[in-house]
Amino acid sequence: MIPIKIPLEQKQIVAESLQDYANHELDLNIGSIAAEGLLDHLITQLAPYLYNKGIEDAISLLSQCMAQAEEDLHSLKRPLR
Repeated sequence: MIPIKIPLEQKQIVAESLQDYANHELDLNIGSIAAEGLLDHLITQLAPYLYNKGIEDAISLLSQCMAQAEEDLHSLKRPLR
């Protein structure tokens, strides 16, 4: 799987959010390097599941669209004598 790259500014924002969460919810004070390491680990572990879920959702949506298109096409049929 292709590694997910997050722009540095966004990565810092998410890492800060992880730091806040660790501090307030877990009573852990972690630094920015540890937070970025945790973020990298979470991305590595969660990315395949999230990616596959996105694919499954796209397949489901595409199936619904194709079913609707099929119904629309059948409605265009002309009666035979």
